[in-house]
Amino acid sequence: MASAWRKLKKSLIMKISTHRDDDRRRSSSSSSSSANGIVSSPSPSSVSRSSSRLSYSFSFRSSKKTCAICLGSLKKGEGQAIFTAECSHHFHFNCIATNVQHGNRICPICRSEWKDIPFQAPGSANDFRNNNSTILGFRHNWHPPSLPVLETDQFSLEEPLSATHVAPAPSTCLQPITIKALPEFPAVLASDAVSKFPVLVGVSAPPFHVDVRHFNRAPIDLVAVLDVSGSMSGKLSLLKRAVCFIIQNLGPLDRVSIVTFSSSARRIFPLRRMRGSGQDDAISAVNALSSGGGTNIAEGLKKGVRVLEERHEQNPIASIMLLSDGHDTLNDDTRSLYRNVQNLTSNPNYSLQYLYLLPASICSRNTASGNEARRLSIPVHTFGFGSEHDSNAMHAISDLSGGTYSFIETVDNLQDAFARCIGGLLSVVAQDVRLTIQSLSRGVQIGSIHSGRYKNEIFNLGQKATIDVGSLYADEEKEFLVYVSIPASSRGEGEAKLDHMSLLEVLCSNKDSTSSEIVESRRERVVIRRPKVLSPTDKMVCLEVDRQKNRLAVADAIATAQRMAELGILDHAQAVLSEQKTTLLSSVSAQAGDDLCKWLEKELTETAQRMATLQLYEQSGRAYVLSGLSSHSWQRATTRGHSTTILPGEGANGINSYETPSMISMVSKSQCLNGGPSQQPQMVTKSCSLTPRHK
Repeated sequence: MASAWRKLKKSLIMKISTHRDDDRRRSSSSSSSSANGIVSSPSPSSVSRSSSRLSYSFSFRSSKKTCAICLGSLKKGEGQAIFTAECSHHFHFNCIATNVQHGNRICPICRSEWKDIPFQAPGSANDFRNNNSTILGFRHNWHPPSLPVLETDQFSLEEPLSATHVAPAPSTCLQPITIKALPEFPAVLASDAVSKFPVLVGVSAPPFHVDVRHFNRAPIDLVAVLDVSGSMSGKLSLLKRAVCFIIQNLGPLDRVSIVTFSSSARRIFPLRRMRGSGQDDAISAVNALSSGGGTNIAEGLKKGVRVLEERHEQNPIASIMLLSDGHDTLNDDTRSLYRNVQNLTSNPNYSLQYLYLLPASICSRNTASGNEARRLSIPVHTFGFGSEHDSNAMHAISDLSGGTYSFIETVDNLQDAFARCIGGLLSVVAQDVRLTIQSLSRGVQIGSIHSGRYKNEIFNLGQKATIDVGSLYADEEKEFLVYVSIPASSRGEGEAKLDHMSLLEVLCSNKDSTSSEIVESRRERVVIRRPKVLSPTDKMVCLEVDRQKNRLAVADAIATAQRMAELGILDHAQAVLSEQKTTLLSSVSAQAGDDLCKWLEKELTETAQRMATLQLYEQSGRAYVLSGLSSHSWQRATTRGHSTTILPGEGANGINSYETPSMISMVSKSQCLNGGPSQQPQMVTKSCSLTPRHK
């Protein structure tokens, strides 16, 4: 035995000596070549072997401590399953299972190909409704889908649009947009000059008569930006169910991408069409979500915008749905963001400091004229739920991007809130809607336009004006008040006596959402009488103008009360709301039993109740008010409060004047799945009627 050992030792020494001699000869040869001006490089094979040994040694040691996919700790006992591959590298089970599920069978560390891989079974509709947990296991020689999910520097993994999508047949084309133009009174005395005469100008979109999933509508590119921070741990199952509801109600031409954020942000699902495997893979990605870390809303938005900005192909409609239950813990200037948004109208040159954290597609920078440009290129619809979310930031982000802000007081109503939003997005019938208003008589000038957050412009010394409405959902209505100055009627020499005066002409143009053709609606004229004496009929008030004045007055009163509540002056806030309620109830339309006025009265009452104490206002009042102001500013339905049920006569949400049939249908579908009420809510009816004016 001792003899054998001595022979083996001698053999090893001789081999080591031989290797050293070879090394000296290579070194000498290299030095000689260098001296002659020729630099020789080591052989590729030797470099490869050396670097391979170094890389393997380093990666093997580091892979034992951190997951190479999420860079999180791999310590045992931290509540996460750990997967050990056949190449001996370690990963979090959820990280590597998601990676493998979308086609990557190569070890991220040593690049060896695996035979045995982790597997997460895809969820079905019943799985995510009844049990949001995923089934974990292993599958041998499984052939996964071809699209990977891991992020790259360029978001170029989108699924191409369908080449078979064609324009709708003429029989399926929608009706054109209808225009409304009504004066407050049918006549003005010939001898009177009126400085602010209100004229109601509005548009109504054509209806849908079929299920939005099967209608030949404009497809959408939708990005869901979801908060998965530590505070979401108890709400994650309901979030999964709500997002899966959206996925299952999209059509085969719609595309979805999913971005999650906590302390950092990550795109977990690329932009893919919701058909077959696309829907199944999206649901699987949602079911694999886990919570933990801080809250970085700004980073989540940046990543969501990147998905849409870096598309090679684009669907006609694009939008972002942002959900969070907390404050941005990495960007703590959200309160100054809200204050800046409040000052935007009165001081357009105000420095919007926090907004520089947001992508330009959401909040474009100042124009050369110094005014803040509000391009509605990527509207962000925000959803804040619970009493701890940052309502100021969520409202400001949606307001500046052209989206809506919904306040979900209880997480159980999250799916209904998503349903209301998606019901609208899936029913877009017109884009780039613009109203053009032209003065028709000498001396008639357009003085001001009350259009909420929709951009309006008056030019040619009040002779012409435009209102940019943007997109319209099916059956959606937008109404604006245009104030004009009317001169006293004068008749020059040789002129015939005129009993009528043409005030305005209104034209609407838009892009059809399916064919992309520019469509112009039939022009509407506003004409009033100019008699010497007013008859009883001439003194009749148009209820539609009066109700619109009430809506704007109530929204202004609530905004004023909210600013006082922010200063802690709750008694003054209550006084403003009480005074406005008295004014509302004494109006002509309220006296006539108008449904919208009843809804506005309930809104004032609910707002006052949520401003009863500073604690109550901080807990839910601020979010409720901001969600309401978002709804009024865009004339679009939002979810607010503790219930999304909109049945007649039940609380402040008894009637929702901005609800469209497509929204109602989608919310009813959601409530049926959740075992909630399925009755259809009451819609506010709007008709043109006249009531005697009060002296």
